[in-house]
Amino acid sequence: MSRISVRGFAVASATAVTTVGAVVGVAAGSPAAASNDNFEATAADTTLLADIPAGQQAQVQTASLTQQADAQSAQASAAAKKSAEEAARVQAAQDAKAKKDAADKDKADKEAADAKARDLETQAASRSSSRTDFAVKSSYSVAEVQAIAQQIVPSGQFQCFSHIVNNESSWNYTATNGGSGAYGLVQALPGNKMASAGSDWQTNPATQIKWGLNYMNDRYGSPCGAWSFWQAHSWY
Repeated sequence: MSRISVRGFAVASATAVTTVGAVVGVAAGSPAAASNDNFEATAADTTLLADIPAGQQAQVQTASLTQQADAQSAQASAAAKKSAEEAARVQAAQDAKAKKDAADKDKADKEAADAKARDLETQAASRSSSRTDFAVKSSYSVAEVQAIAQQIVPSGQFQCFSHIVNNESSWNYTATNGGSGAYGLVQALPGNKMASAGSDWQTNPATQIKWGLNYMNDRYGSPCGAWSFWQAHSWY
């Protein structure tokens, strides 16, 4: 097996060219000493580079191939990492969107259910408020007023309505606030606002209850909505 490497062969070729040039130079009358010096220097270089054992050449080639393999492996690892990160980012975005969509759907479903419940309560209140079988009396006891309220206010909202009336008037349909002028069971301010429910608003608890129920539904969605507000502010 030859001990001359590719690099050595290339240098030897270059040396041959240089040698030919030197010969031509001598024929043309150029100094022979300089050409001889160049030839000897180049020949020495050629011998040095060419004199590499074949085993070492194989080691150099193996090292080069190993470096190339390592570089390719590093590039593949980087590409795989980048691909995994991109896939994770896409999955995270999809999960976030799915979570938001589910939350939006739950919210919409709840709002629809709440609206339906309010509609049913409003319908029930409307049916109750249209009753005219309440006997008109010159005065009413607390028990009688509460019985009237139970017929007008939807059962699911009565407890909340009762809490408000308890705190506002203690079920006294003629209660008057000396400072503000608020009047009646639900302390309407001013009291004559209840005339929209009936001209007998001053003496008929049924009229006051109808007005109060409509007010709570319109402003807070229901008596329970009004009671929640009242608990936070001590007024409604």
